Amino acid sequence: MFTWLKGSGATWPIWPVTCFKMERRLFIIRHGKSSWDHEGLDDIERPLATRGTRNAGEMAERLQALQLVPELLLSSPASRALNTAMIMSKVWELGPDSLQIHEPLYMAYLEEINQVIAGVAPEVRALAIFGHNPSFTMFANQFLTLPLDNLPTAGVVVFSLESESWDGIGRRDVKESYVDYPKKRK
Repeated sequence: MFTWLKGSGATWPIWPVTCFKMERRLFIIRHGKSSWDHEGLDDIERPLATRGTRNAGEMAERLQALQLVPELLLSSPASRALNTAMIMSKVWELGPDSLQIHEPLYMAYLEEINQVIAGVAPEVRALAIFGHNPSFTMFANQFLTLPLDNLPTAGVVVFSLESESWDGIGRRDVKESYVDYPKKRK
């Protein structure tokens, strides 16, 4: 018990500040199968194929059945990635404020992906990024013990992490991982 007397010059005790690691989930999601039916379109404008649209919805439902649903979605501006994110967002019944477009996720280098994720507020506990190969496979492999050869279209890698923030996350923070894709055999 502490006693402070007026005029005694006593000060408040100093307690060490402890930063608490918070459980987080990072979803790395490759866009659904794209359509090559429209000649002359720039790569960024290439839409989803019918199969890509179907697979995006199916993968969102699989994740939802496992209670794996992000709260914030960050997408490449490419049509196929953004539409994949929008389809999944609708399945998960997330509001329009949950989806943001991030230019660096299109044709991204690993450092650009890290920078986008590092900029996310620490209060966000479940984050999904939507983008492209080969960078998304390489990015996921930084966290996986057994690397993927290729993250298929509409493929999903989910990591449970313990970290104080999104900045500087790495394999050391991974507690669990989950990998799924449309043609995966159960």
